[in-house]
Amino acid sequence: MLIRVFIKRQVQSENEKIVYGLLKDLRAVAMQQQGYISGETLIRADDPQKIIVISTWHDMDAWNDWKESGQRKKIDSILEKLQVEPTDYEVYVYSKYRMAVKTGFKAHPDDEHLDQ
Repeated sequence: MLIRVFIKRQVQSENEKIVYGLLKDLRAVAMQQQGYISGETLIRADDPQKIIVISTWHDMDAWNDWKESGQRKKIDSILEKLQVEPTDYEVYVYSKYRMAVKTGFKAHPDDEHLDQ
């Protein structure tokens, strides 16, 4: 099941260029990982210190393998020192509602038939 990961960072203004370079390095390594599908980096239009990376992975295992990898952790530890606050990770299921219910999301009472 496809997932999308939203990674939110707020960097110190004097470190923007360094952070952008590190994010580029991180993406280059991520692209070589099993289960990586795509990614994009967005910089907030009215606040260039706010960055969101959106990546798509084949499944949760692929994302977790990457998140826990030594290569990622090494670059991420440098990034954390250049940020205003810790990185915020949000993982979303990229599938239909029915599939989400089957993986443990609570169904609406009117949708009992989806469990069958």
